[in-house]
Amino acid sequence: MAFAVPTTSNSLKAVEWMWQSNPNPWSKSELATWGHYSDVENLIIEEAFFKKQQRAILDGYYINFNNNIQVSDSDSYKQRPVKRVVRNREDKHLREARFMNLPVASDRSFGGQYGWVSPFVIEVRIDLGLQPDELPSKRPDLISMLVEKAAQGIIQEGKHIGKQQEAEKLADLLREKQNKGMEEVWKRCAYLYSMESFLYKRLNATMRLVGSKEDEQIWRSKVRTLGPFCLLLWDDPFNERVKMDIELYRGANLTPEQIAKYEEMDRKHIEYGSLQAFTSCSRNRQKAEKFGNALFIMQVKFAFIADLSKLSEYPGEEEELIMPGVSFRVLCIRFDDTTKKHLIYLDIKQRWESKDKHVIQTDSNRTLLTDAFYADKPRVRTDRASADHRKRLNDLFLGNTEDDLARHYFIDRDYADRREHFNSLFLRITNANLARHYLFDRDYADRNYADRNYADRDYADRRQRLNDLFFSNTEDDLGRRYVFDRDGQWIEKD
Repeated sequence: MAFAVPTTSNSLKAVEWMWQSNPNPWSKSELATWGHYSDVENLIIEEAFFKKQQRAILDGYYINFNNNIQVSDSDSYKQRPVKRVVRNREDKHLREARFMNLPVASDRSFGGQYGWVSPFVIEVRIDLGLQPDELPSKRPDLISMLVEKAAQGIIQEGKHIGKQQEAEKLADLLREKQNKGMEEVWKRCAYLYSMESFLYKRLNATMRLVGSKEDEQIWRSKVRTLGPFCLLLWDDPFNERVKMDIELYRGANLTPEQIAKYEEMDRKHIEYGSLQAFTSCSRNRQKAEKFGNALFIMQVKFAFIADLSKLSEYPGEEEELIMPGVSFRVLCIRFDDTTKKHLIYLDIKQRWESKDKHVIQTDSNRTLLTDAFYADKPRVRTDRASADHRKRLNDLFLGNTEDDLARHYFIDRDYADRREHFNSLFLRITNANLARHYLFDRDYADRNYADRNYADRDYADRRQRLNDLFFSNTEDDLGRRYVFDRDGQWIEKD
């Protein structure tokens, strides 16, 4: 996707404000050391400076521009020098914490699988009263409401942790795009997520709790405040297809016990875990391996990943954002004697297992399957990208070579059983008709809703019926790309 970096009234690219961090900032004998304000604090300070205001109001202190000092709100005698530095963004400090903390909760490295969509995202939609086909990318009339709820939620979270000024600035930046359409809103959400602030830390810390019975009430309590922003960021209008066959990197500091858990997972080999939070990785291995005692080498087979480098204030980080809900398994672990790091190779892909039917209780006491929006009837189960990229459909469905694809593909019996037996159906489909032209989009396979009859609105219903698509067996019908839409699904018909 091609687009320009979002601009704000005061860009962070050329200016940074810093505060002297020495224990005694007024000592003449100590070499001065300087701390960094968060990106949002920098915006607040620079905006006040640009407007020639006397002060910039931050959380817990303010900046006095006349004397170039930071003053504590609680004790005016607690002061520190500040300075304004003009320089290129490329020489900024690297954000170690963003790319080094564990992508899963440290005590639960291998959470269960929850289908295509994180339970947190599902609960957000339930709380908002949205139907499965009601996403801002499909329903523009929802955008303004969701942006306002996201802004209010950010402010509420900021107040809770003593970051009200920072939160209000984030909310103002988001509201600037409230009536600009989903693409502009998503770019602004991605931009805010990429900034150094409490927002991405708070959101991911919450989502990593999914799967912990002890912490269930904690993450559920954040659905209303952090959920709307999460939904806007997750509903990426640019990311219609999975990324395939790329390698991403993320550093980590692991304890011996955590390393032992990954080694155990390596021995089991087929055991999968899941990443329930948004996970930042880098395309640049050299930068990722500068931190920590371990390096995750993520070999992505197919997953929904957003390139944030064009939107971020830190383009040099080459950040790729893995969307929540992706599965992983350990391929191997080895120790690099040169770098003195544990190298942990992960297999990353969107995945669903029929045995992993984790049940969660909603506030209305409905028991819902967390897999793909709570379907309990047979339906399409397939890894979207493999059908298009890795093998022909005949091999895919009849050869049983992809464990999580071949076992979970159920044809709607209204179409398949009514015409002919399942095996004979696919054996009659020729390479010329279906090879390379069958793409699965996250938006279609993501969810199913047992009591609704959603066909593929954008393609199947407008162009032809599904039985015509699969049974006419002509070049004209099958030669076109068939892209599933997130809001559609196959279900059993009466």
